[in-house]
Amino acid sequence: MRITTRYDKLLLIDQQSGWPPPVGRKRGRVARQQKPDGENPVRTAVRFPMKLALRVHSAQGELDAVTENISANGLLFVGEILPAVNSRIEFTIAMPSSVMGSQRDVTIHCVGRVVRHQMHGDTKQAAAVIDEYFLKA
Repeated sequence: MRITTRYDKLLLIDQQSGWPPPVGRKRGRVARQQKPDGENPVRTAVRFPMKLALRVHSAQGELDAVTENISANGLLFVGEILPAVNSRIEFTIAMPSSVMGSQRDVTIHCVGRVVRHQMHGDTKQAAAVIDEYFLKA
């Protein structure tokens, strides 16, 4: 197998036939290595369980929430009212100095989007991806 890009897509090309494998079939070493193991195949960063207060701004307005866990790529949070899936959100979060290895808490302003809702018992949860972030002094 060799890897090539065509029209911004990653294609696996069979060296014998010169064609990509049939849709739905993953063949070759590269295809197997691209799929991470674990409960969620798209998760790429370690999650840290932290409960921190959060004020989320979205097109639906402002809402208060509490984080369940945070990673470099996103967060899971709970709240009575949640922004709609696929909606853009902004929030500022104060990361504790003990976690950041600094003398003071670090404030981070994040811009992201909600990717899913789920229920955990009676608790409403939303998962969001962080698209960009800015450290605040």
